[in-house]
Amino acid sequence: QVQLVESGGGLVQPGGSLRLSCAASGFAFSSYGMYWLRQAPGKGLEWVSFINIIGITTYAESVKGRFAISRDNAKNTLYLQMNSLKPEDTALYYCARDRTGVFRGQGTQVTVSS
Repeated sequence: QVQLVESGGGLVQPGGSLRLSCAASGFAFSSYGMYWLRQAPGKGLEWVSFINIIGITTYAESVKGRFAISRDNAKNTLYLQMNSLKPEDTALYYCARDRTGVFRGQGTQVTVSS
């Protein structure tokens, strides 16, 4: 079955960086576009970034220029490099096989606070 396991979250000061990873299994990872989604406390699921099967990327305006999505098909792994983090980036971050998050992992917590 589809399994997605996120890691790499934590507590970071404003302006800091984190790199999230997502290990995928149970499906042909290289054949799917992949997403990063996030959910802040008390808010709905928000799309953050997308990478298609040939590496073309798109970003939400709120993270454009600060975050970078990438993938390693040999390792079945999705990444999100997050730089210049802001308090409003605090959320539970999910990798997902679809934009609505039907197939997503358990999430990794990112907290940006001084």
